[in-house]
Amino acid sequence: MADPADVEATKYLRREFNRRQIDVTQADLRVMHHVAYIRGSLKSYKGGPPDLRKECENIAGYLKQTGRVKDVVIDCSFRS
Repeated sequence: MADPADVEATKYLRREFNRRQIDVTQADLRVMHHVAYIRGSLKSYKGGPPDLRKECENIAGYLKQTGRVKDVVIDCSFRS
């Protein structure tokens, strides 16, 4: 059964990407055993951040800083 803390962290991860106007419809975002996995393809919405790689690293740092996850694995492609 899924850890409730991991479920909450996954929702928080999705919320952060949506808040920063990043399209995650072709991405797999999940947290397992307090490790966040960002896989697939990310794309910026119109008017969103110009540098997706930097924004993704900022989100990873923020998640670690809040203590919701221990580590973040970024394995995705960035589309323009």
